[in-house]
Amino acid sequence: MGHAKKKRGPKPKPVVEFPQALEGDWVDPSSFPEALALHMRRHGDSCNHLHRAIIGPRDKTDRKTIQTWVLGTRAPGTIESLAVLERIEHRYRLPAGYFRDKLDRSGRATARRAIPTLCTPERRRLAWHLPGDFAKRPKRERDEILEWVRSVIIAGTTDYRRFQRGATQQRFSLRFPRIDCHDFVPGDVAVAAADPVDENLPGCRDAPLHLQHEVGRLIAFKTSTLAPSGLLRQGMWGEETASQKLEHLGLLFGALRSPLDSEVKGHGVPLDRLCLAMLLFPSVWDWYLQWREDRRGFYTSWEVNMLDFALSLSRDKTGWMRQNPGLAGALQPVDGLISPSEIDEARQDWDALCDRFTIYALNRKKDVQRVAKVHRDPFEPILPILEAASPVGEYRKITEEILDRMPNARRHPKSAAEAVRAFLMLRFGLHLGLRQKNLRQLRFCVRGGRHSTEKQLEMLKCGELRWNDLSGGWEVFIPAVAFKNASSSFFSRKPYRLLLPDLGRLYEFIDIYLQRDRQILLGGAEDPRTFFVKSAKLTTKNAAYSQLGFYDAWRLTIQRYGIYNPYTGQGAIKGLLPHGPHNVRDVLATHVLKKTGSYEQAGYAIQDSPEIVAKHYGRFLPHDKSAMAAVVLNLAWES
Repeated sequence: MGHAKKKRGPKPKPVVEFPQALEGDWVDPSSFPEALALHMRRHGDSCNHLHRAIIGPRDKTDRKTIQTWVLGTRAPGTIESLAVLERIEHRYRLPAGYFRDKLDRSGRATARRAIPTLCTPERRRLAWHLPGDFAKRPKRERDEILEWVRSVIIAGTTDYRRFQRGATQQRFSLRFPRIDCHDFVPGDVAVAAADPVDENLPGCRDAPLHLQHEVGRLIAFKTSTLAPSGLLRQGMWGEETASQKLEHLGLLFGALRSPLDSEVKGHGVPLDRLCLAMLLFPSVWDWYLQWREDRRGFYTSWEVNMLDFALSLSRDKTGWMRQNPGLAGALQPVDGLISPSEIDEARQDWDALCDRFTIYALNRKKDVQRVAKVHRDPFEPILPILEAASPVGEYRKITEEILDRMPNARRHPKSAAEAVRAFLMLRFGLHLGLRQKNLRQLRFCVRGGRHSTEKQLEMLKCGELRWNDLSGGWEVFIPAVAFKNASSSFFSRKPYRLLLPDLGRLYEFIDIYLQRDRQILLGGAEDPRTFFVKSAKLTTKNAAYSQLGFYDAWRLTIQRYGIYNPYTGQGAIKGLLPHGPHNVRDVLATHVLKKTGSYEQAGYAIQDSPEIVAKHYGRFLPHDKSAMAAVVLNLAWES
């Protein structure tokens, strides 16, 4: 029997658990590659030897991976890689998290093995909020973490959010695709034939063409600069209001159309029998109001607003439906709602029908107002902030969290650009107190550029961020007509102008965003000329934010940076819940009230009147008022 052939060359270095450091004093490098190379050199480890010392037979990390870490061409980004770093820290007797703290922020969730019970979209949403050792924890603890993340961070735990989540899963609204609230031409509606659909199927459907034509005429009447010839009008709608009314009509007619035996439990009215004239029959409203109550469990101000809307249509002299008796021609009998005799009466005396409905709606509105409840407490998601001594200072912590976790722009340019955009969204909201529409549609002019005139911005109905040479700072200029409450005494028909403060690195990041990050986010998409733009993809046609898109972007920022996660230790504020940009107005108004006690000054912060602040925005409780008065009264005892 022959002897085994010996390998040529020097014997491999023996592996020990804790190698002795060859150097004593050392200067701690700031970057991960330099730190790893330093400690390998201090302990006499090569990439091959370190790999042999810490990698087991079932591990997938090879020696070339460690070599790329040392060279800085790659960095650990998976749960498995981070576990390897922990072994290296243990081997060199370094503090836990030493190497991980030196890694560049990527702005992405740490890659991990798929959780079998979760679908891919949910895994992506949850990945941001799971601890690194999630897979190693007991099943009971993993289930507890998943439930907490789902209920608190992803969904929000308010009663209204739970109701809304369930309600949005039932799609029943009618759509009006041929109506453009911004520039509507009534004749466009009846051009093409309707697509055949099965009326008994649940889900969203296009409204029948005759209904689209009627609603289109209504939208044109309420949005035109001047009332159409021969018609009288009281007030007009802006684009946002028209879109909202269109959505509400879609929900109403969608409920009427939905089959009785469906999940929605509608009335089952055939599509070809739906028409606007139905809204003048009390039986239709009695059914709809009862349906709304059964669905939610109680009445809210939403039903009151819908009755107000119907009243405006039947109003004497200026109501659009009252001035269009021809609408009666579209009426058809509907079992349980409208009888043939009622249709005959309507066609014979249209004014009498409108009068009867007006009397009914006024009385029904009072009945609903008496029992209506508040379902959504707008303050609930941000209570920890509003209860703080300095609400703005508390909300500011979220922006500081974004800066602390800012990705490395050189290695992760798009993630860094998204973080800068999130930072500026919140900072602009805190400084300006604008409604979402004004913030979302804000345009910009670079330093040294020629800014838009007030007349141009009035035509566009939006504002502009511009550099003010006289003041030496960034200024936001918005004409009064761009605001929802343009007729408010706050404006007196004068434009809104505010110089942003050069605080907390705001100017630095405005310049970075305009010079670098905004173009990264746009990619190859067409530039909408708005300051804030979406992260464009190859299929993106319009990089401008929609109302829902901007809300989702703000909410996502709060989920990632605002809500404190006890399992990861990340997040700025304990007890915070997901919310949108409108809540910042509550924060500003409450902050000013706590500091000054003045509803008028609180109104200045959010461009509104003291009455509106007291009714909708400021959370100024009796104990806050008493404490403010006590400060003044206690001075008498100090003298």
